[in-house]
Amino acid sequence: MNYQALAEQAIAKQPLSREQGIAVLAAPDDAVMDILAAAYKVRRHYRGNRVHVQLLSNIKSGLCGEDCHYCSQSRVSHAPIEKYKLWQKEKAMDEAQRATAMDAKRYCMALSGGQPTDREIDTLADMVRAIKAETSIELCLSIGFLSLDQAKKLKDAGLDRINHNLNTSERHYANICTSHTYADRVNNLMTAKEAGLDICSGGIIGQGETEDDIFDMFDALRTIGPRSIPVNFLIPVPGTPFGDLDPNLTPRKCLKALALARFMHPDVDLRVAGGREFHLRSLQPLAMYAANSIFVEGYLTCDGQTPNEAVEMIKDLGFEVEVESASEDSLGATAA
Repeated sequence: MNYQALAEQAIAKQPLSREQGIAVLAAPDDAVMDILAAAYKVRRHYRGNRVHVQLLSNIKSGLCGEDCHYCSQSRVSHAPIEKYKLWQKEKAMDEAQRATAMDAKRYCMALSGGQPTDREIDTLADMVRAIKAETSIELCLSIGFLSLDQAKKLKDAGLDRINHNLNTSERHYANICTSHTYADRVNNLMTAKEAGLDICSGGIIGQGETEDDIFDMFDALRTIGPRSIPVNFLIPVPGTPFGDLDPNLTPRKCLKALALARFMHPDVDLRVAGGREFHLRSLQPLAMYAANSIFVEGYLTCDGQTPNEAVEMIKDLGFEVEVESASEDSLGATAA
């Protein structure tokens, strides 16, 4: 397959066919560097050589009535995680200021649970207003299902973005969750867009899906049009229905999936998210040739790479940390 021709097609924003997409995912492992070189051509054209660094906080943990099989916080999980109610405003403020001191581009807050109460929305709106009054950092909230009025209230408070992942294809969705539907997720994203919020939406690879499912998930996102796409690789947490490691999810397969996401979404912020340390291992730096965004420190109930390690990796690649204030040196200094 001519991967450089595929890059030119992506740069021209001509959609990939299913045949082309599956060919990327099914390519032999010795083609990975050729695929990444082509993905990097697209990434450099639209996103340059900069990397967004983002900090994520789990501001409400466990206590969830949904049965998402991948999640250690769901009602079907027996994983020994910490469980707590929604943070007070002061704690979120402290973390947002810490993210700002790191020069992180965005601070992301996540809540367990299917749908927040109106009281929680009022608390979150107050939290957002307070953070925006004290910092210039962008704010994203991963919050479950919202009514239009709730979404508008958060937007009016100053929230920039909502994260709500498709997680997999429509065909495969019932195999990973039964307490809500794929259509519920799509509708929730449309509600957030109607309220004027940017949206962040991606998925999780390693849940028993096929290559067609991976292609379909990325293809569906083309219609939805998120500004940011996080690609997660399932972390097999003991005590969850998906607690066993998928032996087929090799570092090279992860890299091919990231490259496909870049070919299919040439100009978005593509984030290599949960599971990058666990699955990519020593090949983590190669992910940056397709993705232009990472989380530091962790992913809800799992730890991740430290800010200092992330900055060293980015600099070693010859890339730049994209920041909102001060200098990139302070991101490394914060973790030292």
